[in-house]
Amino acid sequence: MAKDLETRILEALKGVNFPGMNRDIVSFGFVRGVTANGGLAVVELEIATQNQAAVARLRNEVETVVGAVEGVTGVDVQIKLHAPQTPQQRVQQAVSQDPQLLPGVRHVVAVASGKGGVGKSTVSANLAVTLANMGHAVGLLDADIYGPSVPKMFGLEGHRPRVIDDRAQPFEKYGIRLMSLGFILETDTPVIWRGPMVMKALEQLLGDVDWGELDFLIVDLPPGTGDAQLTLSQRVPLSGAVVVTTPQDVALIDARKGFQMFRKVNVPVVGIIENMSGFVCPHCGESTDIFKSGGGERTAQSLGAPFLGRIPLDAAIVQGGDSGEPIVVAQPEGAHTDAFRQVAEAVVQEVQRREGAQSKLSIV
Repeated sequence: MAKDLETRILEALKGVNFPGMNRDIVSFGFVRGVTANGGLAVVELEIATQNQAAVARLRNEVETVVGAVEGVTGVDVQIKLHAPQTPQQRVQQAVSQDPQLLPGVRHVVAVASGKGGVGKSTVSANLAVTLANMGHAVGLLDADIYGPSVPKMFGLEGHRPRVIDDRAQPFEKYGIRLMSLGFILETDTPVIWRGPMVMKALEQLLGDVDWGELDFLIVDLPPGTGDAQLTLSQRVPLSGAVVVTTPQDVALIDARKGFQMFRKVNVPVVGIIENMSGFVCPHCGESTDIFKSGGGERTAQSLGAPFLGRIPLDAAIVQGGDSGEPIVVAQPEGAHTDAFRQVAEAVVQEVQRREGAQSKLSIV
């Protein structure tokens, strides 16, 4: 009888979402135990957050939902909170775990930037679609926890992923598989999370999604050098990272920081992409270097990294992102599509070169 009541309580908890999210606390793994003894229901929760307001709201909702289950005469909600870990603890924990989250993915390539506003997500989206157009099986993971943009850039705002056998099914559009925290969060909900929650969310986007067999999984990282970058570099065997920058000095300073971060965690940098590299007037054809020119290539040379190419500045790229149609789809014969194809080919060549070098090293 108690087991039947416990089962019904657990089913009821599947209707409780974590505050600000569109996912229930059971599938999120927050429910650690449910017991019923003489009508007293004890619900044990374990959550990595320090948001006391969210915890209080969650406690009240669990008490209300469980209290409404037939046979329950009292509710005891026990919540265990994780204190924020130090960076050293996060590294040690990540290294001790099994890194094989993506057994069907041949190459995982992270797209990063030292600062925001350099067009990293636009580059990620168009790079992924271009690789698919070249015949590769490609996935795009929007790991920008704090500012997910894939739903908007692919015209999928408001869509929610299906779950089959406890695994989220990625969306498919323009020949690539897509997943983003933006498909799970409520619209316009700010993400105010400490490190452990960020790590947990990213690990679930990697391991709880049915990516299938892929040649490339492009991971659009948040700007900077924080928890998401650390989690990915320690939990997944990355084939490499691509650093996106604009030509001006401020962006280049931060690009160097991103490069050095990957070097410190032993992730090879596939190369540097210079975005917003010159504006060509659509009326007169004159080119203007709004953000200077050549900075990305000079930075690549100084760091000893490959320079993957330049992407010019054009309003059509912005319009494509806002309309849910990347520029390589909207203008398949345009100059920007050619630029992204050159970058994609350079990425493939560099990844394959490194893979070949690693294979020879393993044989020796």
